Order: sequence, then structure tokens, then C-alpha cells
Amino acid sequence: MHTRIEWAKHAPDAYKAMAGLEQALAKSGLEHSLLELVRLRASQINGCAYCVNLHANDARKAGETEARLQTLVAWQDTQYFTPRERAALAWVESLTRMPERGAPQDQYEALQQHFEPAEVVNLTLAIATINAWNRFGVGFAMVPA
Repeated sequence: MHTRIEWAKHAPDAYKAMAGLEQALAKSGLEHSLLELVRLRASQINGCAYCVNLHANDARKAGETEARLQTLVAWQDTQYFTPRERAALAWVESLTRMPERGAPQDQYEALQQHFEPAEVVNLTLAIATINAWNRFGVGFAMVPA
């Protein structure tokens, strides 16, 4: 693996802006464990080794079980996830793969059954934010320590 620049060191204002989004999400009222599942699933899709490692560990600290973490990649085929989590994970899949899937109306309607409008906005922010983090992680070849 080739060494690439440490982006946060060279663009501290960009890093601070990203950290500010995370601070907003921490105050959003969404469950910490749900946010970690969202972050982990998007990171799996995007192939960001650094973020997969980080968010799997953070999910464990938030109380996630090994069974749920090990099957997150195939969440549709298990009964481990609640209807609320399944709606969020479907939204993660679509927004992370937006060029292929778009944002289907049926998934948006499913969100409305399980999330208040502000929660839908904050969930979408969480997905957008982790996708941005993943682009830094993959783009700058970050690897778990």
C-alpha cells in the first residue's frame, strides 16, 4: 500500500467541518447504536477498511452484539434487525449506491412509518456524512491501526 497524505493535517478546517457534522448528529436524538449501524453498513459498501474497523468497534461499545455485526452485510436475510433499523438500513443502501438505485419512494415512505421528519433528515445527514468520511478514508488509503 502506498502512503498518502494525512488529509486532516493538511486541511484542518475541512476536518473541523466534518467533526461539526458529527457533533450535530450526536445531538440529533437518533440512537447511538443505530448511527453506528448506519456508519458501519455504508463503510462496508464503500470498502473503507479504516471506517469499517472504527465503526464495528464503536458499535460494540454502543451495545451491539456480534451476531448483528457479523450479519450486517446481509441484514435483509436475517431477523436480527427491527423494522425501524431495516428502514434505516434500506435508506443507507440506496443513498450510498445512489447512482445505481436513486432514493426509491417506497423506502422513503417506510422511513416515515418509523421516523419523525427531523429524524429522517438527521438519518440522511448521517448517511451523507459517513459517505464523505469514507471518501477521505479510501481516497487517502487510511488503514486501521
